[in-house]
Amino acid sequence: MRTITVRGTGKATAKPDYVVLILSLNTTDKKYQSAMDKSSERIERLQKSLEKAGFEKDILKTTYFNVNTNYNNKKDYKGDYRRVLEGYEVKHELKISFDFDTDILSKAINAISDSVSEPELLIDFTLKDPSEINNDMLKSATENARKKAEILCSSLGTTLGELINIDYDWGELDTYSPTKLIFHDHYHRVVNIHAAPNIIPEEINVSDTVTFVWEIT
Repeated sequence: MRTITVRGTGKATAKPDYVVLILSLNTTDKKYQSAMDKSSERIERLQKSLEKAGFEKDILKTTYFNVNTNYNNKKDYKGDYRRVLEGYEVKHELKISFDFDTDILSKAINAISDSVSEPELLIDFTLKDPSEINNDMLKSATENARKKAEILCSSLGTTLGELINIDYDWGELDTYSPTKLIFHDHYHRVVNIHAAPNIIPEEINVSDTVTFVWEIT
């Protein structure tokens, strides 16, 4: 049996309909408990400010938490270096996500600003349900592969027969917009109620390949 193997490239585009806010809080102190308490206070201020703005109490989700010890090398009276504990650093990363709406996004940014917790803020735009763009991409790959196969068969004077095999790795697609908003820890001084009224994120573009094997006659 003669076969032809063709790799089809699929592409699809969609407008972002979901927004994800990543908040990073780094808190340091010479004492462990003080560092933990300060970190907790900053998060509590964030929660209260978001609730006051009308968001649900549990909208703030922890995605990463870590406590590091900070050491420094210092000379002692003999001139020898030794490691000295400088303090503790608490790293806490949180996430807020909701349907993309510029008014709600602006409200969220201002609530974070009003909390005076001063987190670094990264805003991503994505899809609430990526299955549709994935399906469109796979359809595109199928059409692309079949068209290539038919052209090749026509050029060789053969006929495309039964489909024998499809090979696809089903890896997760990157369904995030290239548009990212980044606010560093000083942004709270300049944010106002019109912080995000006209944001139009770039469309999400995905592509992938699928391999098809057909019989040729």
